[in-house]
Amino acid sequence: MSLPQVALVIPAYNETPVMPELFRRLTAIFDENKEIAWHVIMIDDGSRDGTAAMLQTQCKLDVRFRMLALSRNFGFQAALMAGLDHCTEFDAVVTMDADLQDPPEVIPEIVKTWQDGAEVVLAVRRSRQEKGLRRFGFNLFHRCFGRLVEIPMESDTGTFGLLNQAAVAAFVRLPESHRFFPGLRSWLGFTRRDVLYDRQERATGEPAQSMGRLFRYALDGIFSFSRLPLRLLTICGVFIASLGFAVGVFFILRRLMGIEIAQVGFTTLATLVVFLGGMQLIGIGILGEYLGRVYDEAKRRPNYIIKKRIGFE
Repeated sequence: MSLPQVALVIPAYNETPVMPELFRRLTAIFDENKEIAWHVIMIDDGSRDGTAAMLQTQCKLDVRFRMLALSRNFGFQAALMAGLDHCTEFDAVVTMDADLQDPPEVIPEIVKTWQDGAEVVLAVRRSRQEKGLRRFGFNLFHRCFGRLVEIPMESDTGTFGLLNQAAVAAFVRLPESHRFFPGLRSWLGFTRRDVLYDRQERATGEPAQSMGRLFRYALDGIFSFSRLPLRLLTICGVFIASLGFAVGVFFILRRLMGIEIAQVGFTTLATLVVFLGGMQLIGIGILGEYLGRVYDEAKRRPNYIIKKRIGFE
């Protein structure tokens, strides 16, 4: 009987300081769990340091490693999609980051959960080591996101997890350009089980994902899976219009009853104008976020362009 074929998909962008430790820990796991036929697909997302060269060297040293080099930096989600597009032949695929915050030592437990009958395995963070603004932003997003979206969404989950062959095949058929991987994974359905783990500190170096990129990633998640912002705009519009109508009726009745009407001061008028103008700009901005995504989808540009493949022959 042939061994189960399990692939790891790991995007990397400027991860030179982490690569040696990542290779060492993955190799140790593979050597200790020989009942699985392991494969690694590393995606170089247009790195500007020596990441690509290190990946090529590792592919020559260990045939279990393969490499996709993208023509430029397309972003983490596009790089992840490139890897998954090359994984339809495997029985299961584990997705993870390259920075070792998601410890590779959890992978055997994730694979065992899949072998026990799960079609999708979610690695759920029991704790995390980020501090300061990044920690606050992550906690705020995970607390709010589940209440905004229209599908059941597990909190404290990210890229780390496993998809079986059927789930991968379904995932690669999804056509959208603005991707939020945890949301799409939940949207797919399938039988899911959780594996708890403690998220670690970054092994070395600085995070490749800036706060700006993380913020855009959060917006992709919200605007891709929720129409609540548009509904809130409608509710605010109805409320403000109703309030304006009520105030108008109030002043009309006072005029008809001959009651003296106090003059509206400049401060009140300016406050109302600024408030209503701000609400209109917020509404236009939210509409622009949705419209911009529709525009990107209508162009149908590819999510990534591959410059080189190593190890796939």
